[in-house]
Order: sequence, then C-alpha cells, then structure tokens
Amino acid sequence: MDVAEPLTEAGAAGLRAVTHAPRSTLVALDFDGTLAPIIDDPERAVVHPDAVAALAELGGLVGTIAVVTGRPARTAVRLGGFTDHAGLGSMVVLGQYGVERWDAATGAFDVPPEPAEVTAAGEELPALLESLGLGAARVEHKGRALGVHTRELEDPQQAFRTLLTPVQALADRHGLTLEPGRNVLEIRAPGTDKGDAVRRLVAETGATQVVFAGDDLGDLPAFEAVAALREDGLPGLLVASASHEEDALSDRADVVVDGPAGIAAWLRDLSARIRAAQAG
Repeated sequence: MDVAEPLTEAGAAGLRAVTHAPRSTLVALDFDGTLAPIIDDPERAVVHPDAVAALAELGGLVGTIAVVTGRPARTAVRLGGFTDHAGLGSMVVLGQYGVERWDAATGAFDVPPEPAEVTAAGEELPALLESLGLGAARVEHKGRALGVHTRELEDPQQAFRTLLTPVQALADRHGLTLEPGRNVLEIRAPGTDKGDAVRRLVAETGATQVVFAGDDLGDLPAFEAVAALREDGLPGLLVASASHEEDALSDRADVVVDGPAGIAAWLRDLSARIRAAQAG
C-alpha cells in the first residue's frame, strides 16, 4: 500500500522534500490518540503494537524521531516502549508540552520540579469535583499538570461541558492554563506548548523539512507552527489521526488516517517510499 497522498499542494511538497532528503527530516508525533489509543485508564494506554516497529524502521532513515506530548516524559517512554530499539537511537521525547525531555542516546531524563501553583490547584480539585456531583471523575497527576478525565463517567460529554467553566476558573485563580482534549481537561503550568516544542526541535536539529502527526486540539499549536514554517519556506507535512470522537484537525491536515493503527501503517509506508526514492 502506498503512502496516502496529501490532500494539499503544500503537503505534497512536504512529502517530496521528506522522501528526497530524509536525513535532514524531523518527524514529530503526539502520543495519546496518535501513537496510542485513547482508553478509559490512561496508565494503560500503551503504544499501538505496530507503531514502535514502524517508528524504529523510519528512525533508521530520517534525521530525528520525536514524540511531543502532554504526558510526563517518563510515562511516555514507559508506555511507548521506546528503549532498546536500534532505529530509535536518536529519538527525543518531549513531555509536558516540551518542559520535560528524554534522549534515547543517553537514556537521561530532564524533569523540572512540580510548580507550587499546580500543587495548590490539585489540592482544591477534589472538592470542586464533589461540589459538581462529579467526584468520580478520574484525576491524573502529571507533575506539571493535572488531567481531569470524564471518559469513565455515565455521560462523558455532558460532564466535560459541566466542568469546563469551573475548571477554567480554578486554573485562572492559580495562573495556570486549561487545555481541553478528548474527554479530558488538563490544567497545566503556562510557558510552552507543542508549537514551541516543534520550533525548538527544528532549530536544534537543523531540519530542512518537518512532519507532525496529532489528533486533537492540544496538537493545534504544533499544526500552526508547521504551517508558519511552511510560509517561511521550510517544507512541512501535517498528518491527522482521526476518530469517531475527535476530528478537530482533519480540515487542517495534509493527510488523514484512521487512528493509531492508521498512523502505524502510514509510518511504514513512508519508510517504503523513502527507500524507493533512494533506490531510484
């Protein structure tokens, strides 16, 4: 099966640039909903079984593979199973929207301490949920962020809507940022987003083209960053991992695939196209 053809001329130019100069390409991906399926318990959301092998294959061909996620870096590395893969020797995982970092080359983590504002918001959060009759909502402590998950509640979307305004107010009181996602509200420390992370990676690696794959609104800043880089002359390719729950990025994407399984297949196919270009 061939790589899905881009829907836009800018995407087609990005794909041509990747296949003709893979060693100077940055391939960056979101974690949840892109590499790993969205499930009720986020601590069990491991990467799709085909995705690590596909990443390792592609990693032997391109300059840099990066995962840019709202998850803590340690959690993403553990659930991703990214260690001990030859093709991922230069992989980078940026956690907490770029604040935390893991480098496969050294195995080292750079993890700043939890901000006091996040700690204080976390102390208030249980009482707020109880006052709204939503005490059963799952709260995920991420170090620099707090995730409030509604997926396991009786009516996840209604619970999400009920929580949106009061959780925004809680975040505002503590000078924090609210990031809505797929049946999750994430309260996090301000200062960086996935767009900032992608721009830093491009500058750090000297990439001459960039691919970014994501699935929901938290990935929108990265999509916008790639679009801005394209306007400045650096080719880029945007890939949306679509689902029945979330389709926020499809109208902005050059390529649309069906969830993490589609991402894994697309990565394998991209490797095949790069090899074909090298052989030709």
